[in-house]
Amino acid sequence: MKESKNILLISANSHTDPYPVYPLGISYLVTYLKKYLPDNNYKLFDFNRESLTDLSDNLRNGDFDVICISLRNVDDINIYEKNSFIASYRKIVETVRAATNAIVIVGGPGFSIFPELIFDTLSADYGIKGEGEESLLQLLESIGNKTGTMEIEGLVYRSANGEIKLNGRKNYLNSLELSFDKDLVEYYWSKSGMLNIQTKRGCPYNCIYCSYPVIEGSKIRTLDAGLIVETLKDLYFNMGITYVFFTDSVFNISSDYNIALANKIIESGVKIEWGAYFSPHNIAKEELVLYKKAGLTHMEFGTESFSDQQLKNYRKHFRFKEVLEISEMASDLGIFFAHFLILGGYGETERSLDETFENSKKIPRSVFFPYIGMRIYPHTELYRIALAEGRISGIKDLLEPVYYVSKDFNPDTLKERALATGKKWIFPDYDDNGLMDKFRSRKIRGPLWEYLRF
Repeated sequence: MKESKNILLISANSHTDPYPVYPLGISYLVTYLKKYLPDNNYKLFDFNRESLTDLSDNLRNGDFDVICISLRNVDDINIYEKNSFIASYRKIVETVRAATNAIVIVGGPGFSIFPELIFDTLSADYGIKGEGEESLLQLLESIGNKTGTMEIEGLVYRSANGEIKLNGRKNYLNSLELSFDKDLVEYYWSKSGMLNIQTKRGCPYNCIYCSYPVIEGSKIRTLDAGLIVETLKDLYFNMGITYVFFTDSVFNISSDYNIALANKIIESGVKIEWGAYFSPHNIAKEELVLYKKAGLTHMEFGTESFSDQQLKNYRKHFRFKEVLEISEMASDLGIFFAHFLILGGYGETERSLDETFENSKKIPRSVFFPYIGMRIYPHTELYRIALAEGRISGIKDLLEPVYYVSKDFNPDTLKERALATGKKWIFPDYDDNGLMDKFRSRKIRGPLWEYLRF
C-alpha cells in the first residue's frame, strides 16, 4: 500500500450471555495486518465495552479511510428469546455512513453464513466470507493501490451491473501469529475469566445442522503449535492469564498434532489451565492424561443426544456407548465436562427423548446444556430438509432466527422430565441469580459451569 491508511476494526458483538467473549477474530486480523501492512494506523472498537455514541465520537475524531466490521453471530441461538442482531448491525453501518465516507468492509462468522444477504442488507462496500486475514490484506492493498482487482478469495462485492458476486476459496492459512490487545485482555479477564485462542480451523464432519464447515471450510488446518505456545507464554508470564479456551470447532480432530502441542505446553513451563470443544470419540485415555498434565480442566462435548437413533438422524459420527466411555474417563481423571444437547431436532420422537433422559442418568459428574430445536442455516442438510418439507421457502427466510422442531415430541414436558433424572440440566432460560458474577468477583476463572452440578 503506497499511502498510510487509518483503519478502524469494529467488533460488533454485544451479546454477553453467559459471558462476554474476547473478539478473537479482530485480534487475528490486526496481528496479521500489522505484520504485512505495518505503515497503516489500526484502531480497535469493541461493542462489548462501548456504545453507538462512543462510535460516533471515534468516527468524528479518527478520519478513517477504511472501516472493517466483524459480525460474530446473527442471533442468540435461543428459541426462548429469538433475538436477532441484524437490526443492531444495521444501526452500526448507518452510524458509520452518517459520520464518514470511509469504505465499509464486513466479515466474520455471522456474515459468512449469509454473505450475499447480509452484504445487501447492510449496504456494505465489500464483504469477506470465511477466513479473513489474507483476503482482507489483499483487499486493503487493492484499495490503497487503486487497482480495483476483484480476484480475491472469499470476496463479496457488487459488479458494475449491480449484481452481487461471491468469490470461491481454495487457499487457507496454516500459520498465524496472535497478539492480544492489553486493554481488551484486562476487560475480558475481569468480566469473563478467560481468553480464547485457536489451534486449528475447519471441520471435516457433516452434522446436518452445523454451520462450521460453511464458515471455516471442511479442510482441517492445524496452526503452528510453536506460535500458539509463544502466545500462551506471553499471556501467562507477561499478562498474568491463567485460563484460556481453545475455540476449535472440535479440538480432538488431530491426535498427533494435539499430543505435540500438549508436550510443547508442558515444556514451556506455562501453567495455564484450559478447556476446549471435544467430540466424544477418537480420544484415548493416555491422551487425556497428557492433556490434563498440560492444563486441561474443562471439556465441552457437542453430543446433541443420548439416543443412538437421534445421533444417526443428526449424522453424528459416534454413538452413546462412546459418549459414556469418554464421560467415565474424564470423571475418573477429575476433568470437568459438560454435554451440550439438541432436544426436539430433526427426527426426535417421544421414544428417542425418553432414551436421552434415561441414558443421562448413567453419566457421572456432568452438567447438561439442552437447546430446543435446531437453528436452520443455509447450505446445511437441515436446510435442504426444511425446504423439502415446506417449512421454509429459501435463504431469505432465515436471516431472522428460524428453528426446526420435530412435530413428534412434546416440548411442554421437557423441564419436568429433565428434573426427574436427578441430574443438572441448564436450559437456555436458566437464571443463575447473579451466581456467576459472584464467582468472578472472587477471582474464580474458567467457564464456572462445574459449580452448577449440584
